[in-house]
Amino acid sequence: MKTRNQLLSVLFLIPLFMFTACAQTTKKQGNTKKTIAMENTIKKPGNPYYSNTDTTKLNVSDAEWKKVLPEDVYEVTRNADTERPFTGKYWNTDDKGTYYCAACGNKLFRSGAKFSSNCGWPSFFEQDNKNSVVYKTDNSLGMERIEALCGRCDGHLGHLFDDGPEPTKKRYCMNSIALDFIPDNK
Repeated sequence: MKTRNQLLSVLFLIPLFMFTACAQTTKKQGNTKKTIAMENTIKKPGNPYYSNTDTTKLNVSDAEWKKVLPEDVYEVTRNADTERPFTGKYWNTDDKGTYYCAACGNKLFRSGAKFSSNCGWPSFFEQDNKNSVVYKTDNSLGMERIEALCGRCDGHLGHLFDDGPEPTKKRYCMNSIALDFIPDNK
């Protein structure tokens, strides 16, 4: 009887563990910020709004974004679509470098703020600077969440949750397709 009760307890705890594991960090990373002099490294000739150095707020029409962005980037950044978990190119990487908005090139995150959340999307515990990411209440899907938007072009990046690691306890859960990455060694 004792063995059966122990087995039932374990079977009950497995789904509970899987549910909570999505927000857990598996390795703690220090809060290290490193300033790197950068010029436009990524070239997007069809997108005149893309710049890794310009921080001027953009006011571009939806029709114009549709012309200059690839369809998948447009759907996520302009229509708040979401890529499937565990499919994006950055969800499971730990390369050192800087993450930028795929629509406008705005600097968003440093790799030192990235952590493994096991939720299937790249996660960060802090943005690069106070203007990198802005927020909006999102009441879609019958729940209240905080939408994370690019501070320069207002493109949808993902959502912000309060279940991240120290020191911020924040989890910026981002779509890989909304991000560009430049490694430090370039």
